[in-house]
Amino acid sequence: MENLLSYQYLLIGLIFIWSGFVRSGLGFGGAVLSLPFLLLVHNDALVFLPLISVHLLVFASITVIQNNRKPSSEGGTVNWPYLRYLLLIMLIPKLIGVFGLVTLPSSLMSGVIFTIVAVYSLSYIFNRPFKSNSKVVDTLFLLLGGYISGTSLIGAPLIIAVAAQHVAREQLRDTLFALWLVLVAIKMAAFVYFEVDLQLIHHLWLLPCAFIGHLIGLRFHRHMLQTDAAVFMRFLGTALLVISLVGLTRAALG
Repeated sequence: MENLLSYQYLLIGLIFIWSGFVRSGLGFGGAVLSLPFLLLVHNDALVFLPLISVHLLVFASITVIQNNRKPSSEGGTVNWPYLRYLLLIMLIPKLIGVFGLVTLPSSLMSGVIFTIVAVYSLSYIFNRPFKSNSKVVDTLFLLLGGYISGTSLIGAPLIIAVAAQHVAREQLRDTLFALWLVLVAIKMAAFVYFEVDLQLIHHLWLLPCAFIGHLIGLRFHRHMLQTDAAVFMRFLGTALLVISLVGLTRAALG
């Protein structure tokens, strides 16, 4: 990422502020709601995924630790038994997905990411989130979500479709954060093993950008717990659909 132009660095900084905001505000979306924008700036997912992964590890751990140190948190803000259940189902497809990430061509990986995000965006626009009505569908969603998370860290909507039905609303965000911590730790270990550039120098300026968004998102999360976020998600879905179509068109034109 050393050879980019000044305006590209500016755009990346703004996108990481957005990434921090949606991650702490919604409990997910640090990757799925920012990676399409990043790929339009620089079309290589392996450049940005290590950065997003480290940010998730830092801010998710801070949030979970802080919330579970509060004396008022009866039973804590993480549903640990259900977290173990999620990990048992998702671990193997996660590992398979990580292997695919480091072996697939970057152009193909970007096309896959834009396609998946376009599908997600339609569910936001029409307010039709993924839903599961049986244990079999639960398992399929978790297996697919684990695999997609392994390839690109954007499996959250499928995982949430299952977890939201079994975890109390006030515990959902931090339970997801704890899950992301484990899944992202696996991905980071794979990055190190396969000698992927972790972009360490760029953490010095992108972590503060994500921190700004993180603080704003914490306030938004408290507000969202008391309101309906459907309008926000519909607007977000429209933006993601446009970005995904632009990315797919650019890829098709070479």
